[in-house]
Amino acid sequence: MRTTALLLTLLLLTPLASHAQAAGDPDLSFQHEIQRSINKGLSWLEKNQDPGGYWLNPDFPAVTALALLAQQSNPGAPKAQPAWAKAGYAFLLKNVQKDGSIHAGKGLANYNTAIAMMALLAANDPQYTPAIKNARAYLVKEQWDLDKKGETDNPLDGGIGYGKTYPHSDLNNTLTALEAIYYSRHLIADSPDTKDLNWAAAIQFIQNCQNLPSHNKHPWASAEASQKGGFIYFPGHSMAGEVVDSKSGRKSLRSYGSISYAGLLSYSYAQLKKDDPRIQAVTKWLGDNYTLEENPGVGAQGIYYYYYLMAKALSIQGTDDVVLASGKKVNWRRELSMQLMKLQKDDGSWQNENPRWMEKEKALVTAYSIIALNYIHRGRGVGR
Repeated sequence: MRTTALLLTLLLLTPLASHAQAAGDPDLSFQHEIQRSINKGLSWLEKNQDPGGYWLNPDFPAVTALALLAQQSNPGAPKAQPAWAKAGYAFLLKNVQKDGSIHAGKGLANYNTAIAMMALLAANDPQYTPAIKNARAYLVKEQWDLDKKGETDNPLDGGIGYGKTYPHSDLNNTLTALEAIYYSRHLIADSPDTKDLNWAAAIQFIQNCQNLPSHNKHPWASAEASQKGGFIYFPGHSMAGEVVDSKSGRKSLRSYGSISYAGLLSYSYAQLKKDDPRIQAVTKWLGDNYTLEENPGVGAQGIYYYYYLMAKALSIQGTDDVVLASGKKVNWRRELSMQLMKLQKDDGSWQNENPRWMEKEKALVTAYSIIALNYIHRGRGVGR
């Protein structure tokens, strides 16, 4: 069984790509620049925390949890937890519900619960263990199983959605739940009778969202080279709309950037190997569509979430260079960190002028950006 400390190392120290920087390493000066950017962002978060311990508003504790994750994963964080982080954790605990979920009763129960779980795990504090275990059990129960029970006969089976107010599972909520369930699995390792997630069903749901006809037999799966391997939001629906084959006139659903990184991460938490054809297909699509100028397929919408997922997914996969369609290799860590530092405002925050998916909210986008930089800082080859 893995220890809590090792799991937190996997979570916070760039799971497959972490290494120590030696004195004189050419990356070191560039990492100092990244650390300065992280520190400025954290300073903004500290100054803009509500006296109640939360960020943005009390109805959406996931933003507070992301801010806490930004602080906890900071490579330069002090050993002692600062007072503002303690206040944030006190706020999260006030949102623990009787059924184990962690939310404010205003909707998005599963998303808030999963992100809050990650923040509690990152604190590495035994007093949070009961809340984490109860939240984990709650999320496991939220996995969809429609029609014939125990069978993945419905394309939505195996996924997780926002909660009861939304009539479908989706890949983003599935990702956040899988992440929290994966990183908390050590807590049930000695309890064989504890119900765990149906991981096989989760994998089936993930591939139902992938444009890969070899594994996704549903009619929305596109075999076109421009779409093949990428992901959509949930079976039958893409936030990027449809694409029409110029020759056949066949309509299929368009792959887009952030959700394709969500698919790659989801497969990673489900422990698919790097040589799995589903992993290879999405990796190729992401390389073919690599850009930092937009969230491929949806433009400026959700671009900071795209950056955040890119940093996590490529770090967890141990990817040093992204291979473009031309065959050229790019050092994504250096390019992404430079992009984020360029976009950082003088006050230390980040903000997307496009309001889609709440990205005009500085607290949310600043947390995304800091977490992305934290992964990059702990990676390798940033200064090449």
